[in-house]
Amino acid sequence: MESYIIESKKKKSRLPARLDFAQSATGLFLGLFMWAHMFLVGSILLGKGTFHFIAKTMEFAFLSDSGQGYPIAVFFAVAGVFTMFIIHALLGVRKFPITWKQHRIMRDQMQMMDHQDTNLWYIQVITGFIMFFAGSIHLYIMLTHPGDIGPYLSADRIVSGNMWPLYLILLVCVELHGTIGLYRLCMKWGWFSGKDAVKSRENLKKLKNRLTIFFLSLGFLALVVFIVIGINHKDSVGERYQKDGAMGAVIEETHQGQETQAIEETKE
Repeated sequence: MESYIIESKKKKSRLPARLDFAQSATGLFLGLFMWAHMFLVGSILLGKGTFHFIAKTMEFAFLSDSGQGYPIAVFFAVAGVFTMFIIHALLGVRKFPITWKQHRIMRDQMQMMDHQDTNLWYIQVITGFIMFFAGSIHLYIMLTHPGDIGPYLSADRIVSGNMWPLYLILLVCVELHGTIGLYRLCMKWGWFSGKDAVKSRENLKKLKNRLTIFFLSLGFLALVVFIVIGINHKDSVGERYQKDGAMGAVIEETHQGQETQAIEETKE
């Protein structure tokens, strides 16, 4: 009793709550970023020209006189995401079972309770562990080669660089981890709870399942398209995509013809 009284007089630390909030904030940012990222990557389904345009827009090519853009912009964007990724991973790993005994106890409790949301948390643990390694490799490559994003260069990296197994694993882990994480954030902080909490939970689960199917399908289709492009481009590895190359030559030839005509009219 004496030890309890002494312990109860201590001021409770707010650090765990602050760390939970930071974990939720970084998770929300990364989850929404991954959805946006999947839409950008999925633009390859609309054609190589569309993907090239989006890649150059991310490099602020519209601000460049040459149209080549500024890969340094991609570098800073990736560096910011990488930083958030590491912070989120460090905040999340503090809740992982760190010994086999802890893991065994947790698994026994999960089997006893058979609680769906607890099982979803366990999926997050597994996918998060895999992502820490696979995601770091991908982000490091983007950090060190910020200007190598394009229909051909990205496809070459996937096929000729033999990165497709990593991206396939990363795709599944990211979409499961991110969608489950956003669902659990809604549950934890009471977002979209409405008047009927039970009904809201069911609706959010349905939405989570549909979003998982949608983004996995989008990612798989995009990966297949990149693989096809990479296979067809194996003889020209490293070649950059030049949009409207033939049309550019026609336009240049037209301009030269107009200039010649203008000179002749001036002479006359």
